[in-house]
Amino acid sequence: MKRTLFILIIAAMLITACAASATPAPPFGDLASKSAGSAPEASFNNNAPSAVAEMPQSSAPSAPISVASNQAQQRIVIQNADLSVVVKDPQAKMLEIGALAQRLGGFVVSSNMGQTYVGGSTKVLEGSIAIRVPAKELDNALKEIKTDVIEVPSENRTGQDVTDQYVDLQSQLKAKQAAADKLYEIMQKTEKADETLLVFNQLTQVQTEIEVLKGQINYFDQAAALSAINIRLIAEQTIKPIEIAGWQPQGVARDAIQSLVDFFQNFINFLIWLVLFFIPVAAVIIALLALLWRLLRWFWRKVFPRKTPPPAAAQ
Repeated sequence: MKRTLFILIIAAMLITACAASATPAPPFGDLASKSAGSAPEASFNNNAPSAVAEMPQSSAPSAPISVASNQAQQRIVIQNADLSVVVKDPQAKMLEIGALAQRLGGFVVSSNMGQTYVGGSTKVLEGSIAIRVPAKELDNALKEIKTDVIEVPSENRTGQDVTDQYVDLQSQLKAKQAAADKLYEIMQKTEKADETLLVFNQLTQVQTEIEVLKGQINYFDQAAALSAINIRLIAEQTIKPIEIAGWQPQGVARDAIQSLVDFFQNFINFLIWLVLFFIPVAAVIIALLALLWRLLRWFWRKVFPRKTPPPAAAQ
């Protein structure tokens, strides 16, 4: 009975210590939403054997990986780019970009080609393509994508340093592997079936967490090694003005509308000035002139009173 309690206490302490010492890693969704393109899916358990089958019966699991110090750790940076380009033939450019990704050692993540209308009736192609290329080839890929294009309306390049998260995941993996080693040793020494089953369940849980950590580390490795590039392909016709026999009707219409807007704007401005400035000023001036006129009349009458005519002489 004492031995059973001792085994259970050691197992619980190991699991608790591992859980307390490891800080949680950022979820996959947060990192994927910040990346411009879709990252290759990280395989968690596809190639990994089960928790017990992975460990040989005669020896403990393989030694945990070593974690380098922060000073010696190589920076892990996820680089992505988004841009839109105006081209003569979007479909041909999409095929060219797909071939470029293959040639640089990458691949096409997704592609989409559709039609849009210009001028209400003219159909033109418009599409988008997302590729991944080795991070070291990102500059070359962007340079070749922008070659022979008519215009680059927008371009955005981002970089995310995930070195701290990466080192933290490695530290968690090392702690979990050490806990798995201890649990395996405990399970080898247990004699009762219920004790063996209890330790086995704990060992299985730790091994599952190890596989998840390996998957997250693998995701960071792939996301940092392969940069995502999202390209929007815009047809030249969508930005080219409509022209009929050398005449551009939309230019005349634009000028007419602009002139009409200017007229109403100036007219409204005149009304505002008339109501808020000219009429009040005119009212004040008229009132002052009327008051001045009354004062002048009063002064004139005081200085030069009107003479009454003498009465006529009696006959």
